[in-house]
Amino acid sequence: MDLVTVTDDGPVRTVRMNRPEKKNALTLDMYDAIAAGIAGVKHNAALRCVLIAGCPHDFCAGNDIGDFISASVKGGVLGAPIIHFLDVLLHCDRPIVAAVQGHAVGIGTTMLFHCDYIIASTQARFSTPFVRLGVIPEAASTMIAPRMMGHARAFSLLVMGRPMNAEDAKEAGLVNMVVPPAEVEAEAMKAAQEIAALPPHGVAASRKLLRGSRDEVLARMHEEFAVFQARLRTEEARHAFEAFMARKKA
Repeated sequence: MDLVTVTDDGPVRTVRMNRPEKKNALTLDMYDAIAAGIAGVKHNAALRCVLIAGCPHDFCAGNDIGDFISASVKGGVLGAPIIHFLDVLLHCDRPIVAAVQGHAVGIGTTMLFHCDYIIASTQARFSTPFVRLGVIPEAASTMIAPRMMGHARAFSLLVMGRPMNAEDAKEAGLVNMVVPPAEVEAEAMKAAQEIAALPPHGVAASRKLLRGSRDEVLARMHEEFAVFQARLRTEEARHAFEAFMARKKA
């Protein structure tokens, strides 16, 4: 079974995380596959929108915790795939729609800060337990989230790790629409098709202005990643990972 599937439906490319037995926890290979699916749209002018989706019960459980533990043991080196995925997400020149079902954890939430239109299930839940695991948020979320939802909400989500339900996320400006679980995929495709039907150059120019300086976002991503890598080498992170795994086994 492919852990990431890529399908084209007219002008819309759907990139789907497909590891339901692990709640779509992302492996390094999955990062590479998602990045390839998103980056590939630049080679096809007929593709005008990207739709990122998960499984019926989970959007993405974040990074596979095994990779974090392995990186901690190996001196805090996670490898290039995560950096490459975030770079591709940032530099994608087509609008990105997300269909969020169930849990969006860690990078499952922070990747959404780089999407343009988000449909969430009434059962969606957004959480970023980075600090609880001894590390820090990534994907330039430390810059984008406060600008989007204000410092207070961003601190609650990113530092305290308090989850948001779908309505909270909508009120905070992260989510555009909340619909019943059975309607998420159809509404997301409907939005993607609507965007794809607009004049593409006008969409691209407007989107570029709305999103602001890519260099600023990229600089924050690299700053976060350096701190993240350093945090992986700390005793605090190692103990946090050990405690997490102990809770899973209990």
